[in-house]
Amino acid sequence: MNNVKATTLGIQHLLAMYAGAILVPLIIGGALGFDSTQMTYLVAIDIMMCGIATLLQVMRGKAFGIGLPVVLGCTFTAVSPIIAIGSDKGIGAIYGAIIASGIIIILISGFFGKLVKFFPPIVTGSVVTIIGISLIPVAINNMGGGQGAEDFGSASNITLAMVTLVIILLIYRFTTGFVRSISILLGLVVGTVIAAFVGKVDFTPVVDASWFHMVQPFYFGTPTFNLGAIITMTLVGMVSLVESSGVYFALSDITKKPLESKDLSRGYRSEGLASIIGGIFNAFPYTTFSQNVGLIKMTGVKERKVILITGSMLVVLGFLPKVAALTTIIPTAVLGGAMLAMFGMVVTQGITMLAPEIMRSPESAMIAAIAVGLGAGVVFVPNIFAVLPEWISVLTSNGIVCGSVTAIVLNILFNMVGPKKVDAMQTQTLKVE
Repeated sequence: MNNVKATTLGIQHLLAMYAGAILVPLIIGGALGFDSTQMTYLVAIDIMMCGIATLLQVMRGKAFGIGLPVVLGCTFTAVSPIIAIGSDKGIGAIYGAIIASGIIIILISGFFGKLVKFFPPIVTGSVVTIIGISLIPVAINNMGGGQGAEDFGSASNITLAMVTLVIILLIYRFTTGFVRSISILLGLVVGTVIAAFVGKVDFTPVVDASWFHMVQPFYFGTPTFNLGAIITMTLVGMVSLVESSGVYFALSDITKKPLESKDLSRGYRSEGLASIIGGIFNAFPYTTFSQNVGLIKMTGVKERKVILITGSMLVVLGFLPKVAALTTIIPTAVLGGAMLAMFGMVVTQGITMLAPEIMRSPESAMIAAIAVGLGAGVVFVPNIFAVLPEWISVLTSNGIVCGSVTAIVLNILFNMVGPKKVDAMQTQTLKVE
């Protein structure tokens, strides 16, 4: 394959994942009250870290890298927990938890295949569903212009949000292939252009941003280490590893390269290392992006060279704040319209994971019912268990942790002990060899 074709395909992969990559820092920075300068840095460092995490996976080594054409970005699974940690414990606790969880992921990577039995689809599906439900209020608030905005819920904001959503739906409905895969990105661009015509876009951040900057560790502050936050991010990391395993096996099938346990361990270590580096540079934890797998399947191009180019371009873009600033001018209402589509898809992804398990047995239906109900309940009424002892509040004050632990415990009770132990493990344990 010549360099021109490889570069063109690399740009295509970059565009396919770009909307997902930039939305995460925009959502988190907006929720935590970052100003335009901080938002520009956050987007830039996230783009750069997407590239570094991708390169760590593509370049196969003795200890790190699965060596498959996989693209990585910040997982949406982490959005709600990060916002909750930052709002409650401060910015430092976010990055302390990300660094600590990355170290834990590296330490357990060698035997995570054995731990996977505690994260069957009924557990991971419940967790993803809870996360999706917890993100919907963020989207709705942004559709109104952002919580606390003077014009919250105004006709102009709601119209912009709905027009953006309609554009995304029309593109998704009437296109196929690559164009359909970037429908969110196209919706954001068109929505922002429309907003500019009605005076809703401020170009000041782009004008003020420099063309080049040097990234620096701990830009937003020194990390602090809070046990509850670390447990939360470690659970998020484990769920991400389970999701990544599916992507690894999908790419293994597409590229005809069988995977062994040691290959998976290298992939898991790379995700842990990416989280550590992300925490140091005040970015996020990273996981595989499934949309790029679809692009590989669609184009039939499986060479790692293409993904190496994609990763390299992402790293370069991370040093160009002017490019990052372009994303920060997207009006909040336009973001809200796109978020509703993306977060709704997170909910449906969780439901898709749960559906076959619920149909399989009434026990699984009960696991999902209690885990999702309790987890979502704590998300919406976070102080419900405030009277419990402080030592147990680590598990009950966060809806995602509460729902995750509930699902794990109930899965053990219903599917891993007693007369159904063998059958449940045969049908739910992920094959790693």
